[in-house]
Amino acid sequence: FGLYLDRQQIGFARVLTDFVAIAYLLDVFALPSHRNLGYGSRLIEHILDFPDFVDVKKWTLKTRDSRSLYERHGFIAVDSPDGLMVLSR
Repeated sequence: FGLYLDRQQIGFARVLTDFVAIAYLLDVFALPSHRNLGYGSRLIEHILDFPDFVDVKKWTLKTRDSRSLYERHGFIAVDSPDGLMVLSR
């Protein structure tokens, strides 16, 4: 998934999934000059609402520094040293 503003790419994310049971959200990135402006949140929202993913039951990701971003979208931190977060639907 690409994140664009005025035809310029300002971020991206990847999803690894079987389209039914599980999806792994990874490599979520926004340029430093565009962070904390809501673009990352819109990207996550778009990914979670993407029609190909409506049947996915469990989402996972790992983050070291953006827990609050994912918590706003329903992810819950798992007690693990690697920053694992999970969303069940």
